[in-house]
Amino acid sequence: MKTLINLLSILPVYQLEGEIDHQTVTGLTVDSREVKEGDLFVCIPGYTVDGHAFVNQAKENGAIAIVAEKAVDVVGIPIIYVRDTNRVLPILANQFYDHPTKKLHVTGVTGTNGKTSVTHLLDEIYRLDERKTASIGTIQMKIGNEVYPVANTTPEASFLQKNFQAMVQQKVEHVVMEVSSHALDLGRVNGCDFDTAIFTNLSQDHLDFHKDMDSYMRAKTRLFFQLGNSYDAKHPKYAVINQDDAYSDAFIRATSQPVVTYGIDHEANVQASDILLAATGTSFRLTTWMGEVFIRTNLMGKFNVYNMLAAATAALLSGVPLKTIKQSFEHSKGVRGRFEAVDSDLDFGVVIDYSHTPDSLDNVLKTLKSFVKGRIYLVVGCGGDRDKKKRPIMAEIADQQADFTFYTSDNPRSEDPMQIIEDMLVGVKSKQYEVCLDRKEAIENAIARAEADDVVLIAGKGHENYQIIGDQVLDFDDYQIALAAIKRND
Repeated sequence: MKTLINLLSILPVYQLEGEIDHQTVTGLTVDSREVKEGDLFVCIPGYTVDGHAFVNQAKENGAIAIVAEKAVDVVGIPIIYVRDTNRVLPILANQFYDHPTKKLHVTGVTGTNGKTSVTHLLDEIYRLDERKTASIGTIQMKIGNEVYPVANTTPEASFLQKNFQAMVQQKVEHVVMEVSSHALDLGRVNGCDFDTAIFTNLSQDHLDFHKDMDSYMRAKTRLFFQLGNSYDAKHPKYAVINQDDAYSDAFIRATSQPVVTYGIDHEANVQASDILLAATGTSFRLTTWMGEVFIRTNLMGKFNVYNMLAAATAALLSGVPLKTIKQSFEHSKGVRGRFEAVDSDLDFGVVIDYSHTPDSLDNVLKTLKSFVKGRIYLVVGCGGDRDKKKRPIMAEIADQQADFTFYTSDNPRSEDPMQIIEDMLVGVKSKQYEVCLDRKEAIENAIARAEADDVVLIAGKGHENYQIIGDQVLDFDDYQIALAAIKRND
C-alpha cells in the first residue's frame, strides 16, 4: 500500500491546503461515484462534466484527499492543488500501481481506421503462439479470456494503470491496445512504456476536437515520440509504419527508434503482392525479411490486407514464426461489426461495418465494388455532436460509390437528426437516395429493395448495440435489425 506522502513525493511542485501525514491510500479514481474509503480523488475537467463539482460527493464516499487544478468548495479534507490534473493523473497512477507497463510487452496501435482490427489480429496471433495476452480497445478490454466493458477507445490513466497491474498479477505477457488521438492529446497514456507503436493510416476524423488535420496528425505522432530516445538491446522498441500512407514520413520523423515499414503500393519491409479480392475472402503473397508465404483468408477487402500487414510486422518483431502468422490469418473470422456479413440464405448479401469516416466508407465501398455483381445499397448517417465538416464528404462518397443510399440517423445525440442529414445532402448531386430518419426503417427498406447479386451495406455503427438520441441510450443493434429483416424477406 502507498501512503499519501509517498504518492505525492513524485510531484516536484504542488500547493497543499490542509495537512497530510502517513495516511494509506487505497485507490485512485476520477469518478466521485466510484470513490471508496481511503481513495484519492482527482478532479478532471471534462467536456460535459467537471470533476471539481463533485468533491463533496467524493468526500462523503470516503476520499482521503482531493487533487484539483482550481478552487473547490470542500472542508475537512486535504486538497492538493496542481497546474494540470490531466498531466498529474498518469504520474500518480504510475506511482500508485508500481509502473506496471515496465513489466509487460505493450503494443500501441494508432490511426484513423483499422485500430480495432489490427489489435484483434495481433492478439489472435499471440494467442496461437501460446502467449498470454490482454487487449484494450473500442469494443472491450480483455485479460486472458475475461472480457470487461470500457467507456472510451483508450480509457483514462487511473483505469489503465490499475488494469495493467492486474495484467501483471495474472502473468500476461503481451498487451495490445488501441491508442486514440484524444487519449494522446489528453495524456491518458502518459507513463505507458510502449515497446511497439503501429501507425495504420490518417484521414479526416475528430476535427471537432483537433480543429485541423495538422493538429490531428501531431496528436497521433505523440505515440511515436513516447517510444523514447534511448536504446536497450534487452528491451528493444520499434515503430511500425504504413509506408503507403501520405503521412508516413511525419510518423517516421516522430521517433528515434528503429522503423519497420509495411505496404502494398510502395516498397516496404513487409509487403503484400498478387492480391486477389473476392466475395468469399482474400488471397495475397506476404513477403517479409523472415521469408515469404501465401495467405488465403476469409477477411475481405484491401483495407484488411493492410490490417494483416500491420499485425504481421509487429508479430515478427516479437519473434512469432511466419508459419504461425499465416495460420492465424487463415483461421481468423475478424472483428464484430467490421465488414461483418449477416447470416442469410437469400441471394444477396448484407454487410455491417463501422465505417464512420470518409476514408473508411470509401475503402469499404470500393472493396464491395471490386466483387459485387449487382447493385450496392447503402444505409448511412453521421453522428451528432461530432465533426460536422465530414458530413458532406461522407455523402459525396456515398453518392459516387453506392448505387442507392438511404440517409438515416446514426447517433444524433443532442442534435436534430434531420439537420445532420441536411448537412450531409450538401455533398449529394444525384437523385439516387432516400431520406429515412428511422434507422430501423432504413435498414428494412434497403433489405426489402435488394435483389439477386446485390449487397446492402449498413455503415457507421458496426459493433454498437445502442443508439444515442438526445440524452437517451436506446437498445439498437444493426446486426439484429438486419437479421430480423432478412428472416421476414426469406
